[in-house]
Amino acid sequence: MSEPVADLVPLAFADLPGWGDAPLVPTLVAFRRAASHWAVRPPKTRALGIGGEALAAVAARAAALSDPLDEPSARAFFESRFTPHRVVPRFGEPFLTGYYEPELDGSRVPTDRFRWPLLARPDDLVDLDASNRPPSIDPSWAFARRTEAGLVPYFDRGEIEDGALAGRGLERVWLDDPVDAFFVHVQGSVRIRLEGGGILRMAYDGKAGHPYTSIGRIAIDRGLIPAEEMTLERLREWLKADPTAARALMRENRSFVFFREQPDLDPDLGAVAAAGLPLTPGVSLAVDRTLHTFGTPIFLDADLPLGDDGTVIPFRRLMLAEDTGSAILGPARGDVFVGLGPEAGRRAGRIRHVPRTFVVLVPNPDGEGAP
Repeated sequence: MSEPVADLVPLAFADLPGWGDAPLVPTLVAFRRAASHWAVRPPKTRALGIGGEALAAVAARAAALSDPLDEPSARAFFESRFTPHRVVPRFGEPFLTGYYEPELDGSRVPTDRFRWPLLARPDDLVDLDASNRPPSIDPSWAFARRTEAGLVPYFDRGEIEDGALAGRGLERVWLDDPVDAFFVHVQGSVRIRLEGGGILRMAYDGKAGHPYTSIGRIAIDRGLIPAEEMTLERLREWLKADPTAARALMRENRSFVFFREQPDLDPDLGAVAAAGLPLTPGVSLAVDRTLHTFGTPIFLDADLPLGDDGTVIPFRRLMLAEDTGSAILGPARGDVFVGLGPEAGRRAGRIRHVPRTFVVLVPNPDGEGAP
């Protein structure tokens, strides 16, 4: 049995600074939304041990609550059904970043303006697990390519950009800027305003398997952008100022993402993410899916640059573990879904902060009656 990566230290809700002021109704609404989804298939229990079936049972109780919801009833619900536990990593420290869903112009067909495609998942991309992983492929890889000779590593970003998948009809939409297309891969979803009218929503549907490499970190290490100036907006400006250097730097992130269309989404919510549910701005949190059970409520206490012009303000929020990401590794590592559009992108790109509190809410054994 492997060693635990974190300790979960039980607390009382009274021990959580800011808990009494945190808005809980949006989190309870999102938690209720999961009930019908989990009734069919509860989330899988992950390494930290928070039970997926227990979470599904509590969500079913949440769905039975009478409307309208208000803050006192939401607070009473969470306090009666869960016990807070501080996540104390055995290594590293808690850390938060932010992500968002871009809004971009695009076209269903290539034109002189729209030349950079988003690709659908190819039919030779195979999900890897312990039952089919060849010894030659690193255990951290989740995907491979099916060939007549067996499973092999998939093409990387550079190979795909150079035409490794050309002629297979995988292009679903074309964008007008290669830097914007790259960041769609990083964010994992996009809302596209189509030329001629209409909105297209696209979301993650697998990746080539190669590890994610932060080009922002490379830019800092090489002295291209000072660490104290690094934000998503600053990195984007640097890339757009020098297309040749940008192409070379972006190719150093060998990870490549494939997309699927998601029609009929609520315009106020994000794309359907890894937990199978639409993302809620300010509520959904991407976590390490090997450690955290999807649906786990997670209370954060941090000071984040979410005010006007990057002003740092208190962020005390009960989030839900509903997504994951290649760079989200560790028991107290989270990626806050800030929202949709350019302003959300600016806010998300400024977040690189250590929270004071990273607390998971663990369902009580009988579903009610916190000790």
